[in-house]
Amino acid sequence: MSENPAASRIPEGPEGFDAAMEPERYELLARPAYSFEMQRRDFFKVLGAGILIFCVAKEAFALQESGGGRRQFGGQPLPKEISAWLHLGENGMVTTYTGKVEVGQNVRTSLSQAVAEELRFPIEKITLVMGDTQLTPYDAGTFGSRTTPTMNLKLRQVSAAARDALIELAAKQWNTDAKDLAAADGKITDSRNNRSVEYAELLKGRQITQNIPAEDPLIPPAQWTVEGTPVPKVDGRDFVTGKHRYPSDQALPGMLYGKVLRPPAFGATLSSVDTRPAEQTAGLVVVHDGDFIGVAAPSTDGAAGAVAGIHAEWKTEPGQPSSENVFEYLKDNPEPGRGGEQNTENPPANEASAPGAQRMSATYTVAYIAHAPLEPRAALAQWTDDNHLTVWTGTQRPFGVRQELAQAFRLPEDNVRVLMPDTGAAYGGKHTGECAVEAARLAKAAKKPVKLVWTREEEFTWAYFRPVGVIDVRATLDGGQITEWEFDNYNSGGAGLESFYAIPHKTTRFHRTKYPLRQGSYRALAATANHFARESFMDELAHAAKVDPLEFRLNHLHKDDPTQGRLRAVFEAAAEKFGWGKSAKAAGHGFGMGGGFEKAGNVATFAEVAVDEKSGDVSVVRLATAFEGGAVVNPDGLRNQLTGANIMGIGGALFEHIDFANGRILNPRFSKYRVPRFSDAPKIEVVLLDRKDIPPAGAGESPIMGVASAIGNAIFDAIGTRLRAMPMAPHGLKKA
Repeated sequence: MSENPAASRIPEGPEGFDAAMEPERYELLARPAYSFEMQRRDFFKVLGAGILIFCVAKEAFALQESGGGRRQFGGQPLPKEISAWLHLGENGMVTTYTGKVEVGQNVRTSLSQAVAEELRFPIEKITLVMGDTQLTPYDAGTFGSRTTPTMNLKLRQVSAAARDALIELAAKQWNTDAKDLAAADGKITDSRNNRSVEYAELLKGRQITQNIPAEDPLIPPAQWTVEGTPVPKVDGRDFVTGKHRYPSDQALPGMLYGKVLRPPAFGATLSSVDTRPAEQTAGLVVVHDGDFIGVAAPSTDGAAGAVAGIHAEWKTEPGQPSSENVFEYLKDNPEPGRGGEQNTENPPANEASAPGAQRMSATYTVAYIAHAPLEPRAALAQWTDDNHLTVWTGTQRPFGVRQELAQAFRLPEDNVRVLMPDTGAAYGGKHTGECAVEAARLAKAAKKPVKLVWTREEEFTWAYFRPVGVIDVRATLDGGQITEWEFDNYNSGGAGLESFYAIPHKTTRFHRTKYPLRQGSYRALAATANHFARESFMDELAHAAKVDPLEFRLNHLHKDDPTQGRLRAVFEAAAEKFGWGKSAKAAGHGFGMGGGFEKAGNVATFAEVAVDEKSGDVSVVRLATAFEGGAVVNPDGLRNQLTGANIMGIGGALFEHIDFANGRILNPRFSKYRVPRFSDAPKIEVVLLDRKDIPPAGAGESPIMGVASAIGNAIFDAIGTRLRAMPMAPHGLKKA
C-alpha cells in the first residue's frame, strides 16, 4: 500500500485498476468465501495423469492460499483488434462488446452513444453485449466511476478506427481519395460524385481485421452530435413494461431451487449437523461440504422447509463488539503491524501557533450501513460434462466472479462462463460471487441447473456493509484563515481523504483497525464519510471565525489553481441556484452546504431542512446540487445520477444504520432498516457545468459526497446543535 492515500485511487488508465487498491475495498482483499473439499478422483479429472500432477495440484492450492488466499485483481492487456470490441453485421446492425455491466446507472445508453458518435451510426441499430466473460474483453469491474472515463473512451477509439477502416474500404472500391469521403448515418458518401454506400453493403463478404491505431483523432466534445445530448434510455421500455429479465428471473428447464443454511452469527463455527431428515425427502439434494450446508429442491418453499428441518449446533464467539461500542473498539484495536498511512503537505513546525490563533478539534463517526439493493443477490448455475460451468448472476465484476468460481472448483477459467443480465442495483455491494459459488456447488451435486436467490434478510446480513469509522479532525484558525490541518480516519477508508482547500500545513492519515462485521465497497467508498467530517468541520471553523460559510470556503479556494478553481465553480453555481444569502428562512428551518472533489468529479450541495420543535422530526425541504465532471455525455442521465445520489445520501445522513450485537444483525429487513421513502424526497435542483475542454468523468459516486454535511450544517443552522455522527437523526431529534 502506498504511503500516500491519494495514490490508492483507481488509476486513470483505460485498463481499470492494475495499481494500488483503495483500502476500503475490504471485500476484494478477503479470503474466498468457500474452500470446498476435493475428491482424489477429481484431481485426475481436472489435471490429468502424469508425473506433473503433484506440482500442478500444489499450485492449485497455492493459488487459493497465497497472500492469505486473497483474490487476484490485477489487470489484463486489452485486445487491440477492432473485431474484439465491435462487429458490423451484413444485416445493418452493429454489436459492441464490453465487460462493463449495467446496474441501473444507464451506461448501456452512454456507451451506445460513444459508438454512435464516432462510428457515425444510428444508435437504435447498436446492441451492446455486456458482462459476458465468454464474449467480451476482460474488464476489472464496474466500479470507481471508471466506465465513462475509460470504457467510453475505449469504445470511441474502437469506433473511430472502424469508421476510418470503412472509409478506406470505400475509397479502394471507388478508386478515389479517402479524404474526399465522409461517414454519416451508417453510410460512406462521396459528395463529389454523388454516390454513397451503406456500411452493411460495403462489408458484404469482408471482415475488418485491423488493429486499433495508437493515435486516432476523436471527435472533440464541442462537435458532438450524439454524445452530449439527452438520448433516451436504451431498452427503457423493457424495464417499464416488465419485459426485461433480471438475474432473479432467469430460468432453465428442469432446474431446482437452492437454499443455504446460515450460521446464527458472524464468526460462528459449526459444531455438529444432522442432515438425515432432509436427505430422506424425495426429490431433495443435500450438500454438506466443509462449512457449506445447502439443499436443492423442486420449489423455493421445499428448499426453505428442508433447511429449516436441518438440526445444526454452532459455537459463537463471546464478547464481540456491538453497535453501541464499535467506535471505541476501532480506536482501541489497530491492525497489528499496520500503522497509519500518511500524506503530509508542509507539516506544521514544532513551534507554538501564532499569538491569538485558535486551535479546534472534533470527532465524527459513521455507522455501518447496508447497500439495500432492490434486487438481492441471485444466481443460476448449470454444469456441462462435470467440468464446464455457466452461471447467470448479478455482479459488478463478472471476470472476478469467474475467477472465484474457477478457484472454488479447481477449474481452468476458460471452463467457466459468467453472464450478467442487467441487474437491479448494486452501489458497490455486488463485487463478490458467494451466491454464484453456492448455486454452482448445489448444481454440481444435483446434476441439474440450480437457481439461488438470497432472501432480503440474507442480503442485509451476509452481504458486506459500508465500513464503520471514526474521524478525528484538528485545525488552527488564525485571522479567519486555516493555517494547520490534521485529519485521521480510522477504518472507514482513504477515498476523499485529502483536502483541496488552500491550507499551508496539512497532514492526513488513514489507520487500519480490526473490525467486527464484514465490510467493503459502497457508493463513493469512504469519500462520503471523509467529506461529512471535513465539510462539517469547515462549517464549525467558519462560525468560529464569524465568516459566512460560503465565503469561508471560497477564501480557501484559489481561482488560479486548476483543481481549487473547479471546486470553487460548483460552490458558486450551487449557491446561485439555492439562493444562498438571498432566501429568507422560515422558523425552524436551516440552510447548510457541503461539497468536494473525488474521482475527477466536483460537487457542491446546498440543503434546507425543517425541524419540528415538538416531535424533533427532521425533514429535508430542498437540495441544490452543482456538478462538474468534464464534458457531459448524457445530460438527462447525469441529472438522474445526481438526483438518485441526493436521495440515497439522505438515508445515510439521517437514519440508515446497522444495529448489531454478539455478531447478530438486529435490523435485517426493511421494516426495521429505514431507507428514504417517497415522503422523504425533497425538491431537488441540479446544475450541470459542462466543461467540454476536460475529458468526461464518471458520476456514479461523487454526487453523494456533499449531502450529509449539507444536511448536518443546515440542522445546526436551524437549532444550534452540532451533530457529528452519521446517521444524525435515526429516531428524530429532541430540540436542545
